Amino acid sequence: MKVLTAEQMREADRLTTDRYGIPSLQLMENAGAAVADYLSHAFADLSSHNILVLCGKGNNGGDGLVVARRLRERSAPPRVLLFAEASAVHGDAAANLQRWQEGGGQLHVVASAAEWSPAREALGEADLIVDALLGTGVKGPVEGLFASVIEDVNAWRDKRRIRGGCARFVCSVDMPSGLPSGNEEFGGPVIRANATVTFTAPKIGQLLSPRADCVGKLIVREIGTPRELLDDDPTLNLHWLEPGEFRRLPMVRKPDANKGSFGHALIVAGSVGKSGAAVLGGRAALRVGAGLVTVATPADVLPVVAAGMPEMMTAPLLATKDGTASVRNLDSDHFGPVARDKSVIAMGPGLSTNKETQKFIRAVLHRLSLPVILDADGLNAFAGHTDELRTRKPELLALTPHPGEMARLLDVTAGDVQARRLEIALETAERWQCFVILKGFHTILATPDGRAYVNTTGNAGMATGGTGDVLTGMLAGLTAEFGTKNWERVLGLGVHLHGLAGDVAAERLGEAPLVASDVIEALPEAYARLLAQWHDVVH
Repeated sequence: MKVLTAEQMREADRLTTDRYGIPSLQLMENAGAAVADYLSHAFADLSSHNILVLCGKGNNGGDGLVVARRLRERSAPPRVLLFAEASAVHGDAAANLQRWQEGGGQLHVVASAAEWSPAREALGEADLIVDALLGTGVKGPVEGLFASVIEDVNAWRDKRRIRGGCARFVCSVDMPSGLPSGNEEFGGPVIRANATVTFTAPKIGQLLSPRADCVGKLIVREIGTPRELLDDDPTLNLHWLEPGEFRRLPMVRKPDANKGSFGHALIVAGSVGKSGAAVLGGRAALRVGAGLVTVATPADVLPVVAAGMPEMMTAPLLATKDGTASVRNLDSDHFGPVARDKSVIAMGPGLSTNKETQKFIRAVLHRLSLPVILDADGLNAFAGHTDELRTRKPELLALTPHPGEMARLLDVTAGDVQARRLEIALETAERWQCFVILKGFHTILATPDGRAYVNTTGNAGMATGGTGDVLTGMLAGLTAEFGTKNWERVLGLGVHLHGLAGDVAAERLGEAPLVASDVIEALPEAYARLLAQWHDVVH
């Protein structure tokens, strides 16, 4: 799904009206109805909640007034606060203000800090707030009355008081108020939403701004803009990873398939003291559907790795005195037979930064023509040698750095990387002519030709050792299964499914207790959920 700036969204709305004849008032009606529908599904007993709708004077407030009217029609009448004089509301928003009042809806006007002080008591009576104060038009930090309201709503939410068994919940309409629509940082307060229902497409700020965590769960709803209007625009190069991005992948297997139909992944990983990385990578590759998986690991740790999963094959590598992979594997042509007839090679987890092992990694990259996925120590081997990455065909190399690993490759700080995540992912993908998966909160997949995909599955519980090894194995397994014809979609599937499995695991266990093995164990359920969504998109 394409990701838009505020200007692009306004242009899409204009074209929807001018080219397809859908009035802007109807678009607003559809938007408000979409939020009401979401709330009705999220809260089975919606009528039992005390709902407060906070409306600004602009189109975002107009959306909120539609939400209020639609909720009242569902026997869940909210209290509406308008943060402007009624005379200051214009256009489609004014039309919906009139409809709200003509239908008997009460309106409480809060136009000053003095009026907000007594009105603030409404927060204490509510357990569900609909935030329709400010939309995508925010140009700088929120100040004055709106800043006070946002801070008070956040304080209300953080108390998490229970009413009727339900924790306090904030649903933002289109954007959390105060959040920039781009990836800039304004400062100033931002509504911390539990969920944000946005329209037509995600906005850049919801995915990549420093305050993107304020979005909560992101829900995208169609409101009438034809999908081809965005899909056919070649200038829109930023995508959100969601099931629609995988519609061209053959997610359902043919009845006459066999293990040879789904490739053979080779995982080069592990060393003395780090055998677990090899086990995690191998198990993950099998669990996502690779037909066969071989883990090549130093002979010193092979028995430990082989015991990690009976379905996993292993191959011994000649070892250094430190128990790491030796460059002699290439000199004696020991590695050639191991790599023969494989579909993909993933290198790095647990291999170590031993200098001889690092030479081995760089040599393998240049000697073999198979698709290669580099992670962890596979990336560290190229610190100071990044010019060697360009010697591969772009469709045959994928890098999966976290910010620290990317910082080592670029000889900058992790803070420098975090400050320019999208730009750095795109710049390095073009410079090194490879696919770059920059991990972290909202992982970014950048392509050599200037496109990028942002993923929003996953959670803070995955910030634990070994989850990167799981992702590497998953990417290798999916590449073995689907090949490289649509590799960016295959890599995107791995990133999305990895985060989704982490979310499933967190639902079962909580975030703090989660470990990497839990992500692998959650893959079957995560895959089933994704497959159900994929079926909905395809059919």
